[in-house]
Amino acid sequence: MISAGRNVFFEPPTNTIISELIVCLENEKSRGRSFVALGRGGREILASWQGGPVNFDTMESLEDGVLRCRRCGLFRNRSRPVPGEGSSQARIMIVGEGPGAEEDREGRPFVGPAGQLLTKMLQAIQIDRRDVFITNRVKCRPPGNRKPEPEELSACFPYLKEQIRLIKPLILVALGAFAAQGLTGMDRSISALRGKSYFFQDILCIPTYHPAYLLRSPEFKRPAWEDLQKIRREFDRLTGSL
Repeated sequence: MISAGRNVFFEPPTNTIISELIVCLENEKSRGRSFVALGRGGREILASWQGGPVNFDTMESLEDGVLRCRRCGLFRNRSRPVPGEGSSQARIMIVGEGPGAEEDREGRPFVGPAGQLLTKMLQAIQIDRRDVFITNRVKCRPPGNRKPEPEELSACFPYLKEQIRLIKPLILVALGAFAAQGLTGMDRSISALRGKSYFFQDILCIPTYHPAYLLRSPEFKRPAWEDLQKIRREFDRLTGSL
C-alpha cells in the first residue's frame, strides 16, 4: 500500500495500472512530496514483480508473493502458480522440480499420478504426507513440461530458500535432478547424486528419484526404496536428539 494520502490496492502490474500509478505519484510530487512510504507488504509485492530481493515474514506472505510473481516469463502461460503445501512446522521438506499439467490446474503440488506415488512412498516409511511440506524448485509450470531455463531457475530459487528459512526443516528431500542440483550445487545426474548425503545451509539433504521418473522406469524403485529407508533412519536420528 502506498502511503500518499490514498490507499492503492496492488493487483499484478498492467500498463493501465502502471500509468495510473505514475499519475498518482506525479500528483504527489506536484504537492511537494519527494518520496512515498511503502509498507512491508508493498515492498514484498514490488520485489516479486521486478526480481528484487525476496524476503518474507510468514509463509502466508510468501505464498501471496508467489501468486503475484512476475520475476520470469513463466507467469505468462501458467494457469495457477504452485507455492507448495503442508505443515509449516514440518521436519521434512520435499522439493520437486516443477508443476505438471494437473498441478497447474489445481495450484497444488504433486496431485497427479506422481503425487499419488509420492504419498505411497511416504506411507511406506510411516510418514504422513500432511506432516511434511511439499514444494518445487520452480513454482510455475514450464510450457509443455519442458525443462526450466537457467533464468527461470534463478528467478524462482529465492522463494525456495525463503521457504526453507521459514520452515526450518531437519531434512530436505530432493526429488529429481533439477531439485538435487539446486540444493547440492552440483551439476550431475540424479543417479550420480543419490545415495549420498549433502547439506544445504546446514540442513541435511537427501536426493532421490522423482516419482514421475519411477513411474516411467520402475526398475529404479529398488534404489529409491534404499533412499526412503535412509530418510527414515535420519529422521529418527535427528528427532531423537530433540
